[in-house]
Amino acid sequence: MINEKIIDSHLHIEAWKNDSGSFIDGFEEHREVSGLASMNICSVPSKYRILTNNIMLGFYKLAHPNTYIHGSVDHIVPPNRDDMPKDMDLVTQYKEIMELGFDGIKMLEGKPTYLKPLGGSLNTPSLDRLFSEMERDGVHIVFHVNDPDEFWDKDRAPSWAFPDWFYGDGTYPSYEEIYSQVDKILNDHPNLKVTFAHFYFRSKEPQKLIELFEKYPEVCVDLTPGTEMYGAFEDARDYYKEFFKKYSERVMVGTDGTFPWPTKGHAWCIDVLYRYLATDEAIMAFNDRILTGINLPKEHKENILYKNFERRVGDKPRAIDKAKFKAYIDKYKHLLENDSLKEIEPLYNKYL
Repeated sequence: MINEKIIDSHLHIEAWKNDSGSFIDGFEEHREVSGLASMNICSVPSKYRILTNNIMLGFYKLAHPNTYIHGSVDHIVPPNRDDMPKDMDLVTQYKEIMELGFDGIKMLEGKPTYLKPLGGSLNTPSLDRLFSEMERDGVHIVFHVNDPDEFWDKDRAPSWAFPDWFYGDGTYPSYEEIYSQVDKILNDHPNLKVTFAHFYFRSKEPQKLIELFEKYPEVCVDLTPGTEMYGAFEDARDYYKEFFKKYSERVMVGTDGTFPWPTKGHAWCIDVLYRYLATDEAIMAFNDRILTGINLPKEHKENILYKNFERRVGDKPRAIDKAKFKAYIDKYKHLLENDSLKEIEPLYNKYL
């Protein structure tokens, strides 16, 4: 167990249960084994749709009120069902999520596999209205934008990127085009309180991040692997040691741990990240590569481990409004899969 305060700012739930039990306690072993002060679990569209994932997170927080949660809006692609609620625009969904007690918003719309079915552009009127509302409210956003640049190059993309995460077939926006779309969002909404996941996939081009940090006061990044970025950190260790000192107030730590994956993987990851920041040890890290710790001074280390998250999200999680959570479930339950409804019913009876 690490004997320092840490908030794992980037986790996900993708299943109702695993061999050890329910998702309701999916990360409590990680919390205990890793000695975490708190965790932030983010919605993600995976086997379960976003609406279901938001409901799962609401129940998780009811069971464990010291957990932060970031929900997502559902674009419902395709949107032509006759039984769709009329008031399901993105801003309405966002307000519902925040009013029932979520702590922020998770966006995967910038990942190519999610951007493509949305028409390939983040610069749409509906998203612009959403960003306007979030900027006005000062709500924290964890935003996944892009993927490693080699995923567009068939000669450099890793074998595991094929076929789902290879974007060089001409049907996806280009790597730089996606960044250009986000540049427009930030230009239009310069006070967005946004943390770009996975170091914004800019570890080979840190000057690009510095330009954002200097221009936009609320832009942060997290250190959630992407393992490729830690190779870049090691290749320029002295540079990055100074980078993390200078910009320690713009970086957060997270693992991308996902239930139902084994807890030991999440605990191992947070241990690697901690030792990278807090020691000068040689660490057997990602892809069996040795990573050399940068041993940051206490103030810089604490910024990254927990203070930056608390500054932007709050020093304690918000409480779930049970009445509004009931209304949320009742509004959307007819859109959920039967398997999900069977899982929700006993939780509804227990917690609501």
